[in-house]
Amino acid sequence: MPELSFAVMSSDDLDWVAAREAELHAHPWSRGNFVDALAAGNDAWIMRRADEAIGYAIVLNVLDEAHLLDIGVVAAQQGRGLGRAFMDWLCARARQHGMESFFLEVRPSNVAALRLYERCGFAEIGRRRGYYPAVGGREDAIVMRLAL
Repeated sequence: MPELSFAVMSSDDLDWVAAREAELHAHPWSRGNFVDALAAGNDAWIMRRADEAIGYAIVLNVLDEAHLLDIGVVAAQQGRGLGRAFMDWLCARARQHGMESFFLEVRPSNVAALRLYERCGFAEIGRRRGYYPAVGGREDAIVMRLAL
């Protein structure tokens, strides 16, 4: 497998990111959400393999906490350990920048993501009731934390 690389997301990446987001999620972020995330100064990353963009992530850092806001690996590349590699890289980067905790929310129905986060060492610390929009109503969010 060619080596992975990680690059800062720029406005030039937003059309690609928004298109992948729409393919991956029933309730995707809009292009405007990504524009706002960049404007707010969040860490925004593109994961590449052999110069091909294959993933993206947005991380909010506050004091000594990192918070994963969004992540995606293109559908055709899923199931190959790339999500784990991306999460490992994000966690290592957070640790290098003095973060002590990494937080995220995930839908209970997103079993693959739950398994990934648990394999990365995240543990459930709570729930946000009705956090996510869902077909026919709302879905809870499982709040997870990893001590760095």
